[in-house]
Formats: sequence, C-alpha cells, structure tokens
Amino acid sequence: MANTSTLLAIVNPLSGTATAAQKATLQQYLADRANRAGYTPEVVVTTHAGHATQLATAAVQRGVGRVIAIGGDGTINETARALRQSGTALGIVPMGSGNGLARHLGVPLDARRAIDKAVDGRPVLIDSGEIGGHPFFCTAGLGFEAHVAHLFAQQPVRGLSTYIRTAYGAFWSYKPGRYVINGIEKNLFSLAFANAGQFGNNAWIAPKANIADGRLDQCEVRPFPKSMSGGLVWRLFNKTLEASPYWHGEPVVKATVEADGPLSIHADGEPLLLPESQCMVQVLPSSLLVLL
Repeated sequence: MANTSTLLAIVNPLSGTATAAQKATLQQYLADRANRAGYTPEVVVTTHAGHATQLATAAVQRGVGRVIAIGGDGTINETARALRQSGTALGIVPMGSGNGLARHLGVPLDARRAIDKAVDGRPVLIDSGEIGGHPFFCTAGLGFEAHVAHLFAQQPVRGLSTYIRTAYGAFWSYKPGRYVINGIEKNLFSLAFANAGQFGNNAWIAPKANIADGRLDQCEVRPFPKSMSGGLVWRLFNKTLEASPYWHGEPVVKATVEADGPLSIHADGEPLLLPESQCMVQVLPSSLLVLL
C-alpha cells in the first residue's frame, strides 16, 4: 500500500565533519520541517556498510514517497541504488568530502537549505549508470582516480585536504594503464564515465555533461608530461578541461572495457576491485527521481 505521506531520512553518522550534536540538531530540524509540510517523518541512522540500501529498499516496498540521504557520495549512492526505477524520490543533503552529484544538480551545500529543498522540491527524472554491475549516479571509472579512491579509503581522516595530499603523493609514482575500449587499445592516465559533470569539489571531468540526456560522457586523459600537471589541474577546476589536447570526450550509451588483469575501479568515489579483466559500462536513462 502506498505511503506517500511518509518521509524517510537516512543519516550516515560518519560522513563529513559535523559533530554528533550538530547532526542531532539537523535531524530535529528535518523532523520539524517535514511535519510542517504535512509529512510523517522517520529518521534512521545507519550502522554498517549497505545499511542505507537496505533501508531504502524497504521504503520502496512500503511505498514511501520521499527518501532523504544525509551523508556523502557513498551514502547517496547506497540510497539511490535502491530507488532506481521506482516511484520513490531521492532527496540529497550533502555532508561528504566531494558532494559531486549535489553540486552538479545545484543542491545547496548548506544542510538546512538542502533539507528544505528535499522536503519541498518536486521529483525530476535523471539518468544513472552501471560499471561492472555497480550503480553510479555521478562518475565512475578506472585509472588515476580509481587508484586515488583506493588509497583515500585507507586514510584515517577524510576530507578535501586529505584527498589532495593522497592524490598529490600518488601522482608522482602512478603509471598510466593499457585499456581496450570497445576493441580499441589505448594507453590512458584516466578513463572516466560521467553521468554528472564532476568528481566533486567542482573538479569538472566532463564540463558539458547532461545528467538527463540518456548518455554518459566517456572521458579520456592521455599520458602527459608531469610539467603539464599544473595546467591540467587548473583546467579541471575551471571547467575548461575539454580545451586540453590531452583530454578527449564522447557520448556513449554502452562501452566494454578490458585490461590485463582484475579491474581497479571506482563508482561515485567508492573503490571496488573487480576480479574480471573486463567490464561493461552502460547508462540507464530516466531511472531515478531526484527532489529539486
């Protein structure tokens, strides 16, 4: 039975730098705001990896109309994957390190304003993607970004400064990889598939990506002299990477990627190791309702 008057908020207690007391205040603000809007609010704090997916799956089965994810890109991914191709809409309250999907969609980074949008917003359809069977909503890929995602996951402290230090340290020893993409062999520094335009923190790997056009942007960064790294980073954060001769992008709906061994990938910044040497990447058009 549909239960569209219920609003479920899923909170990751480990995301971001807000204290437990600050998150408790936000939870109360959300409950009060939802009540005023005529919803019956439920607030649940996750306790383990995959918990957000379990909670969101149960919400879809109950016919809950709105599920709000409060956390980082990983929490949003866990929640959104359960809402795909359903009538339940996702609200985003970004509290992570990168907040790539929220930034692309124009969701406020201020938590209270984001809660207001999630409570009052209208459902809008966007695309999603899959890499090796793993859903993603912002970006996924192989190469340097996946390498850094695996290293970053091992750090005791998260946040932008930690990510920058991790990426900078990894850059000097990183070796570009050999990939076969749809039968064509390429040597690449980075291979990204972008549903949204950026990794997070306004690092625009696909400056012209449209999150609702039924396509992904396949973005390749060819090996480049280390002396050019500063200019490429500048372009990445100034939304002009497509002007670099080392960058190539093209729209795709499906791609097959092969490498020499198990694939080290990331999906929305979360590191994954695929035991196979080949994976498929594809778009799922108009597969997720987001509250905007």
